[in-house]
Amino acid sequence: MHKGNKVCRDEKFTRAPSLQDALAYEVIYGRPVRELFAGLYQQAEQEVATRAKLLKFRKIRKPDQRRQQALIHLAQKASANPSNQ
Repeated sequence: MHKGNKVCRDEKFTRAPSLQDALAYEVIYGRPVRELFAGLYQQAEQEVATRAKLLKFRKIRKPDQRRQQALIHLAQKASANPSNQ
């Protein structure tokens, strides 16, 4: 009963599942976590992209081309989807 209530809350999106629960759902349903919890995934993706956009402009002592390229790529996601900012 206790587990069933937790699953119901996950399904109705009234709580975010733990990582262990999310991975269990992936095993059960055979679908990636980011598909099962697409809204949470999109929110996380947007937060990362927004943070990358800020970090892209931060001055760093030792420029790292690979790091800069990764930040630019992530920041472009924020620019491509400004409605979630």
